[in-house]
Amino acid sequence: MGEWVIRNLDDEIVARLTAMAAVQCQSLEQVLREILIRAVLPDREDLVAEAEAIYKTFSLLPPGMPFADQLIREDRDNDETYR
Repeated sequence: MGEWVIRNLDDEIVARLTAMAAVQCQSLEQVLREILIRAVLPDREDLVAEAEAIYKTFSLLPPGMPFADQLIREDRDNDETYR
């Protein structure tokens, strides 16, 4: 695991982060770790785009049909309550 030292942070930023940690009943280190993890995780749009690319690679998706629409259609077609 890596370790960092961040120098020259504004005192106001340090105070806000420390207060955030206190409110969440966590250590400052844990709060900073969670902030960094969230900063590099893909957002929903990235995940959907990746899923669409994978689906298109391994499936014959009708041209122009969005990935989510295809999933909804398949789910509906396989659900007995819609028959």
